Amino acid sequence: MADRDPVPLPAEVRAKLAELELELSEGDITQKGYEKKRSKLIGAFFPQTPGMDPAMGQEKRTPVTPSSSSRYHRRRSSGSRDERYRSDVHTEAVQAALAKHKERKMAVPMPSKRRSLVVQSSMDAYTPPDTSSGSEGEGQGDGDGDEEGGGDGEEEDGGGGGGGTSSSREGSISMEHWISRAIHGTSSTTTTTTSSTASSSSSSTRSGGSGAAGGRLADVLAQHVHISAQHHLRHHHHHRHRKTENHSAPPDVTGYTNSTANATSTDGIQVERAPGAGTATQRQTPKYGNAELMETGDGVPVSSRVSAKIQQLVNTLKRPKRPPLREFFVDDFEELLEVQQPDPNQPKAEGAQMAAMRGEQLGVVTNWPPSLEAALQRWGTISPKAPCLTTMDTNGKPLYVLTYGKLWSRSVKVAYNLLHKLGTKQEPLVKPGDRVALVFPNNDPAAFITAFYGCLLAEIVPVPIEVPLTRKDAGSQQIGFLLGSCGVTVALTSDACHKGLPKGPTGEIPQFKGWPKLLWFVAESKHLSKPPRDWFPHIKDANQDTAYIEYKTCKDGSVLGVTVMRIAMLTHCQALTQSCSYTEAETIVNVLDFKKDVGLWHAVLTSVMNMMHVISIPYALMKVNPLSWIQKVCQYKAKVACVKSRDMHWALVAHRDQRDVNLSSLRMLVVADGSNPWSISSCDAFLNVFQTKGLKPEVICPCASSPEALTVAIRRPLEEGTTPPGRGVLSMQGLSHGVIRVDSEEKLSVLTLQDVGSVMPGALMCAVRPEGVPQLCKTDEIGELCVCTVATGTSYYGLTGMTKNTFEVFPVSNNGTPISEFPFTRTGLLGFIGPAGLIFVAGKMDGLMVVGGRRHNADDIVATALAVEPMKFVYRGRIAVFSITVLHDERIVVVAEQRPDSTEEDSFQWMSRVLQAIDGIHQVGVYCLALVPSNTLPKTPLGGIHLSETKQLFLEGALHPCNVLMCPHTCVTNLPKPRQKQPEIGPASVMVGNLVSGKRIAQASGRDLGQIEDNDQARKFLFLSEVLQWRAQTTPDHVLYTLLNSKGTIASSLTCVQLHKRAEKIAGMLGERGHLQDGDHVALVYPPGVDLIVAFYGCLYAGCVPITVRPPHPQNIATTLPTVKMIVEVSRSVCVMTTQLISKLLRSKEASAAVDVRTWPPVMDTDDLPKKKPPLLYKPSNPDTLAYLDFSVSTTGMLAGVKMSHTATSAFCRSIKLQCELYPSREVAICLDPYCGLGFVLWCLCSVYSGHQSILIPPSELEVNPSLWLSAVSQYKVRDTFCSYSVMELCTKGLGLQTDSLKARGVDLSRVRTCVVVAEERPRISLTQSFSKLFKDLGLHPRAVSTSFGCRVNLAICLQGTSGPDPTTVFVDMRALRHDRVRLVERGSPHSLPLMESGKILPGVRIIIANPETKGPMGESHLGEIWVHSGHNASGYFTVYGDEALQSDHFNSRLSFGDTQTIWARTGYLGFLRRTELTDASGERHDALYVVGALEEAMELRGMRYHPIDIETSVIRTHKSITECAVFTWTNLLVVVVELDGSEQEALDLVPLVTNVVLEEHYLIVGVVVVVDIGVIPINSRGEKQRMHLRDGFLADQLDPIYVAYNM
Repeated sequence: MADRDPVPLPAEVRAKLAELELELSEGDITQKGYEKKRSKLIGAFFPQTPGMDPAMGQEKRTPVTPSSSSRYHRRRSSGSRDERYRSDVHTEAVQAALAKHKERKMAVPMPSKRRSLVVQSSMDAYTPPDTSSGSEGEGQGDGDGDEEGGGDGEEEDGGGGGGGTSSSREGSISMEHWISRAIHGTSSTTTTTTSSTASSSSSSTRSGGSGAAGGRLADVLAQHVHISAQHHLRHHHHHRHRKTENHSAPPDVTGYTNSTANATSTDGIQVERAPGAGTATQRQTPKYGNAELMETGDGVPVSSRVSAKIQQLVNTLKRPKRPPLREFFVDDFEELLEVQQPDPNQPKAEGAQMAAMRGEQLGVVTNWPPSLEAALQRWGTISPKAPCLTTMDTNGKPLYVLTYGKLWSRSVKVAYNLLHKLGTKQEPLVKPGDRVALVFPNNDPAAFITAFYGCLLAEIVPVPIEVPLTRKDAGSQQIGFLLGSCGVTVALTSDACHKGLPKGPTGEIPQFKGWPKLLWFVAESKHLSKPPRDWFPHIKDANQDTAYIEYKTCKDGSVLGVTVMRIAMLTHCQALTQSCSYTEAETIVNVLDFKKDVGLWHAVLTSVMNMMHVISIPYALMKVNPLSWIQKVCQYKAKVACVKSRDMHWALVAHRDQRDVNLSSLRMLVVADGSNPWSISSCDAFLNVFQTKGLKPEVICPCASSPEALTVAIRRPLEEGTTPPGRGVLSMQGLSHGVIRVDSEEKLSVLTLQDVGSVMPGALMCAVRPEGVPQLCKTDEIGELCVCTVATGTSYYGLTGMTKNTFEVFPVSNNGTPISEFPFTRTGLLGFIGPAGLIFVAGKMDGLMVVGGRRHNADDIVATALAVEPMKFVYRGRIAVFSITVLHDERIVVVAEQRPDSTEEDSFQWMSRVLQAIDGIHQVGVYCLALVPSNTLPKTPLGGIHLSETKQLFLEGALHPCNVLMCPHTCVTNLPKPRQKQPEIGPASVMVGNLVSGKRIAQASGRDLGQIEDNDQARKFLFLSEVLQWRAQTTPDHVLYTLLNSKGTIASSLTCVQLHKRAEKIAGMLGERGHLQDGDHVALVYPPGVDLIVAFYGCLYAGCVPITVRPPHPQNIATTLPTVKMIVEVSRSVCVMTTQLISKLLRSKEASAAVDVRTWPPVMDTDDLPKKKPPLLYKPSNPDTLAYLDFSVSTTGMLAGVKMSHTATSAFCRSIKLQCELYPSREVAICLDPYCGLGFVLWCLCSVYSGHQSILIPPSELEVNPSLWLSAVSQYKVRDTFCSYSVMELCTKGLGLQTDSLKARGVDLSRVRTCVVVAEERPRISLTQSFSKLFKDLGLHPRAVSTSFGCRVNLAICLQGTSGPDPTTVFVDMRALRHDRVRLVERGSPHSLPLMESGKILPGVRIIIANPETKGPMGESHLGEIWVHSGHNASGYFTVYGDEALQSDHFNSRLSFGDTQTIWARTGYLGFLRRTELTDASGERHDALYVVGALEEAMELRGMRYHPIDIETSVIRTHKSITECAVFTWTNLLVVVVELDGSEQEALDLVPLVTNVVLEEHYLIVGVVVVVDIGVIPINSRGEKQRMHLRDGFLADQLDPIYVAYNM
């Protein structure tokens, strides 16, 4: 190795150089001084001869022999618990990965929370959680963190003890080649740092690569190298260096790493680099990203305004993304979703095909018993006094010693009682072969082992399970399902346990959720009857019958039962006896769960076969005294101990309390979760501390096991003095592609593995590809380990299909031939067979997450997260990592329990660092990181995290996190390509194309007004005022208007003559008091009612132009009055007419706070009218003059007034009269706001024109009495009624449960033939449908409900009349719609969007669909802007500012091609026409108009057009607590505002759900999620959301949100 570096610098020189670099980078020394000192340092060293290669000093994670230096170093570092048991190397790597992001105050905007959400529970109420984390290997299994195991990281210090000298290296020759490669790959960087320079500069150029990480680590490693070789030097320098690093701010190493590298480069000459070369240039600014935005002078974050935060967010998103992907796959049709194409440079397996590995012969010893029951009988009769099991109480005192004699006699008793005392003689409850549940607590192994052997003797199959603590334990339902499918009817339990089970009111044990009905049977001696003298259990040799069933929890939470045959059980015990060299009467200390897995195999089965003495340490004792197991090993001079890495970790934490520990008796320390890649750090740390206490290094024996394959491999206890085998240092990058690469280019991301020994005796093992055909792996490929042996499980109980895939696998070689005629069993472990037949396990199949085609292991990600200053913010072992599928790929979610004392800012800081660390080390983005309050994650019975339950809660939005950080922008790389707008094809070519393809030009029209002959008397008048005078003469007492109050009684009514007389008086008042000329504008500010109608006709009689204005809301003057003021000013009203009440309100104190009340025009109240009528009424002459102005606020927040001439007004009324067949004999119920659009026309004008009676129901009265409108419709036997969406919603929500009582009150809607919703938007199908369904019981015909469509340029284009076909519904593809195309699909197909026709086109209206950009006509079923030509089009916008030119084309546009003569008005709405199969009244085929949405509301995102309502509909569906939603964009960011109907704790649950659904259904990444209270989203009188008001409120920080999440 030294050949590449002729003159390696000694450690102290390097340390000094590094110190110099630090001084330079921190500005403590000038460049000149730095160069001078530097050349002095290097020059002084040159003549020296090459000494020991420093790389050997820290034999990069090679076999360890203890060396004093390592111990010295170990002790020094054991000051604070925090630092102590983290794998230094992994932590260093993580710190290095983070260092490239200079410690930043707040690089990304912190989420904002309402105070009430921030307050955590008080500290006294808080109990520390059971950090135990599970020895329950569930789901991601022991990685539950197993406290240390998911552990803090790779290894404690490089090689665990550092020291390994060259001699230790020769020890393991078999590993020679392998390790030397490892060292070349990883340590050579420390010596020949040239490579690191290259790697750091190159990595910074790769986008998304880790900036200076490579070089940075080289530096860290360099420091490690000196440590072991020359610790005294390191002590001073490195310690100081670490200090800066571990506490918050890692220094900006990018500056000096590269130069250090150069300094020590091959010939030691300084190579000055062009600034562009490395990473230095990117980092001129010391602040990260745009932190300066957020900080005041002293670096304190300013109180954040929303807009600043969003700006920050936008900046963070501008950071370079991953390299772009080239290929796409087509999802259904042109919608292109990127598919991750394999990177051509990614590592591929190159080795030869592996050979299956055979274990040694299983040598059957002559006196081995023929079955376990026979063994029990033998020991119980030969040596009944021999101790079998000693149990401990929680003080660590021996509670009870069970001898073999006792065990034998009690088991026989249990067997007898099971077979003969349950049920009746004729009908025994259990027969041999039946299954029974064993429910025993963890502190009672004696009762368990007795019951277990009792079952074996009775030939009954035991199913050991955990004790159910409550009716709703996490996962207990699935356990119940397993018991049910196994046909379990009896549960054996102990006395104490039986007393502790939850009881019902009468004392019986309730049925647990999902469990079968069980008979609880206490299997304790004192409760059992003695077997007769002549009764003996039938003891056979081990056969193919099932011995027991072990439960196993899968990744998805389902519980399977693995059946183990008697012969398999016996063979397994023999194999363990052989590999562990167990001998009779040995003492073994067991800390593991004895009900399953390694604990069961060693401490219940194999121990009895060999008459061993088990000392059982209950979990409760371990929690009180983590050293208890070590003390018992000393006390009993135990030869063997079975532990998990967690137990070793706990012992380390507590070991200083113990002076007289001696572990020299141990010949074997079985590490049950040795297959967890992170257990190595515990093993090393444990050895380091306890070597002084007599622990021999060769004693540590990691093993790998799984419920299906039992023990897969175990390291054999070696003879003293032989060196333990080496380690594998694997590149994580390689592992993620499924290949073994020993030398990693990314110095940060390596995984160090220890072997788990060799194959079990009598077994054959191979590794197969995890997916697809079980093909043998190549030698350098990671695969799923499979074993072929008698000693495995045989099936998943009752599941033949899954059994076949797991227990009956026939691995095939390259040419497709099976390698053995015997089936193999899949172990569920991922790994490979290394040199000398050693097995290495790199992860579990259950913890596997495949993201973007690369595989990541949940345990590894847990470890990286923990290495980021864990203890401060989160609990070790309380971290769950799982993946969820969003948009065709898995996304990683990390959930951790937060400590109650950490502040918001801390946690957020920690979260953002975890994201960077995982990105830096695993090169994978975390989709969502959530922190939950301590003790709230669902636990497994032994305290680990119940993974699948956590995932379930996350997906259901029931996890209630207290902090959430989502990073969809970095993770989601497979979004469709942003749409490139194609150069538009000219309109002429479009037209020709349509002709060629046989498509009609999309146009349609209502009936022609001129052709309709009807006896319409009103037609002969040009002006409505004349129609009213005519009616007052001909039918003076005909009632035109009836106003109802909230009780449903008539508040007031108007006949033709009353209306005429009162209107005359108003005209007189206007002339007399107001001195108005004709043509003056008058604002009418009235509540909905008859006064408004009277005032309107009064204005017409006086020749004035009325403008109806909604009065200010007395409870909400501040927001409603300015709108009133604005309309009055913009409309140039010279006076305001109103009621006395409102005129007072306009001048009140509250009003003056909102507007300047001195600038109101004269306000006249019309409550008491003058007695005399005007001299004569105004006679208008020109029908094209203004009749009235119609002002309305659009959904985008624009106030627009349109001019309606007398001609248009009359034409409008006539069109509606014809469409709805209105005559004086009709009654029409109107529940609408009478201020603008069709609502105003129906309320004020139509009755006068057509003579029908209008029953007026003010919508505000419905808030008092929701059933008012429907009761009135029923009472007056109305056939036609009009309402708004808000009224319909009020009825649907308010009367949903009252249909029966309404029916009882006689409400009958069967006469209604049209119920029209007046709207200016796409029909809300779901609302109209639920309304129809709900009131079907009251006789409402579903076809009666329809919608109308109007807009500013034409107040009513469509309206479902009485005749004509029913409205049709089509389903269009939502994705095509985004590309402005209409693609009809079947109902229920994915991405389908239902669109309902907006009613029939009114008589006299023509419609065409035009391209909004080119103004060319579009073909049928093409999406375009709806243009309208009609006699009742408005004649233009009324604006003060004279910018009519901008909007002039709204009212008079011409097509650029085709019919270029007609003048059209542009509605500003997108829609399409489609000819249906139906025929209309004239016998023609009917053309249906479908409105899709407003152009100005539509959002352009990623080049596609989105309609807010579609995204909102998806969001509202995601969670029951979301009542309303509104979306808008801000600088390319999609902002989603949701109203939460629930506790504020649920607010953060919504963030991931909202993000997921918008990604899944709309291929959009949500930038900001805002959770607000109910009623915050503003809604106008028509029930439309005012999204722009909302947006302004959000940016001005006025929403008082519960939570704002900024998705990074």
